[in-house]
Amino acid sequence: MPPPKELPGFYYDAEKNRYFPIKGPIPGSSRSSTAKIGPKKSIPKSPPQERSPRRQLLKRTSKLLHARELNGNIIKSYNWRCNFREELLKIQASQPVVWKYQQTDRVGVSALEQLNIDVETFEGVVKTDVLLSGNLNGSLCFFEVRKEQAIDVTWMPDCVKNYANGKTYEHDEVPAPIVANYEDLIAKPSRISCIRLGPKFSSHGDDENPDVRHVLFTHLGSETSGGSVHIMDLAEPLMPTAISPIKEVASFKCTLWTAEYDYTRPRAVIGTNTGAAFVDLETGRTSWFLHCKSDVFAEQIFNSGNSILCGLRNGAIIAIDFRERRDRFSMRRVTYPPLDKKSGSSDKAWFKLRGNCQATRMPSSISSLVSLQFDNQYFLASSMDGSVRLYDHRLLQRGAVQSYEGHVNSHTRIQLGVDPQEKFVMSGGEDCYLRLWSIKSGELLFEDKFSDTVLSTVCFRKYNYSDNVFNPEVVNKYMNDYPLGAWLASQEGFYYVNWFSM
Repeated sequence: MPPPKELPGFYYDAEKNRYFPIKGPIPGSSRSSTAKIGPKKSIPKSPPQERSPRRQLLKRTSKLLHARELNGNIIKSYNWRCNFREELLKIQASQPVVWKYQQTDRVGVSALEQLNIDVETFEGVVKTDVLLSGNLNGSLCFFEVRKEQAIDVTWMPDCVKNYANGKTYEHDEVPAPIVANYEDLIAKPSRISCIRLGPKFSSHGDDENPDVRHVLFTHLGSETSGGSVHIMDLAEPLMPTAISPIKEVASFKCTLWTAEYDYTRPRAVIGTNTGAAFVDLETGRTSWFLHCKSDVFAEQIFNSGNSILCGLRNGAIIAIDFRERRDRFSMRRVTYPPLDKKSGSSDKAWFKLRGNCQATRMPSSISSLVSLQFDNQYFLASSMDGSVRLYDHRLLQRGAVQSYEGHVNSHTRIQLGVDPQEKFVMSGGEDCYLRLWSIKSGELLFEDKFSDTVLSTVCFRKYNYSDNVFNPEVVNKYMNDYPLGAWLASQEGFYYVNWFSM
């Protein structure tokens, strides 16, 4: 039989007496001449271009916009479901712009609040945002916050960090504090330990737009004198030549660490090195409801002033409820096991209090407490070991319901800051970093260092008490009128952290 003809792309099987297509190298056969040329030279690939944070931000934003157009405000995916507005706010919060006010390191801030009050100017009485600064030397100062340029400007902002690459921000878009002869309103031998804003009480109850009219502040106390509680009346416009009336309500022979303003009645709640007490702001009468051997570092009022949170040096958080008749409560001793109880040890921490209580523990001294207004069953707490946690008043003894990782602390009282819409919690750290988390998810959204000292004080702009800041219409109004940002203070002075609107 004549040998079979060779057909390109086919091979002949003698046993089956037919041709089969060649689909690849036949096992055991030699490679074609093209395969013997040698290994294919690898073409060097150019390194991938690093995408700027701004480009990544725009890409993520465009995906969100596309998803919203397809699905509406609630965006669904195979693995998650989210709210468009919340995701957009997270993107904004992760790309802030940081401004530093030069030469403010001489102020020495220990407490800071922003408020909107009447200020006497050459044009008349004008509603103006001001920073009220309590200082380490015991003085109290007002600094006007103006959007327009002025001749008497003392401090102008300098942009030190812009995380939103590609965006520009003009100086006239950032409020600039100026000194208007409101310095050293009071002088004490000890630093101001806290400042709290009080509401305007209307005797007729028909004020449609209540605003801040009283300011509560406390002095820590020194070796020669104890702490004291003061009230400043801002009923009249602030004038450069006139000092607002300041009243000393009460003085103590103990250290006064913190205080809270009770918005339901004219009284304050103070935290000292011997316990906590109510102080009537009209008469100065003091009523102690907690005695303990551990300092009360932080306090919060919730449930319309009927319940109080106390954070102690030993790490205890005590929620005291006074909603029953006060005459039924007598001072009693309560014991509970310590956090790290040694085997065989019978030692127990104790305190005396009036009222019903629940207690939980954190690993170290309580640094800050913040009660959430949107759902007042929840509050945030931080301790000096770096823990930041979210708790539920109703399940306090079961522990935290959310944790926030990354905070750095060992011994400093660092304040937590929560934005008015209660989406984010912010805090400085002993490593001089600023961190910002999502309250709902616990996600760390921002972490960076732009200060060489600890950012221990933070405050957001306060809305009017009559406004519902959780109403979308009110939120949109304030978002258009005011940038979403926070004031920070350290030994280096004032910082302003702002998020762009998209």
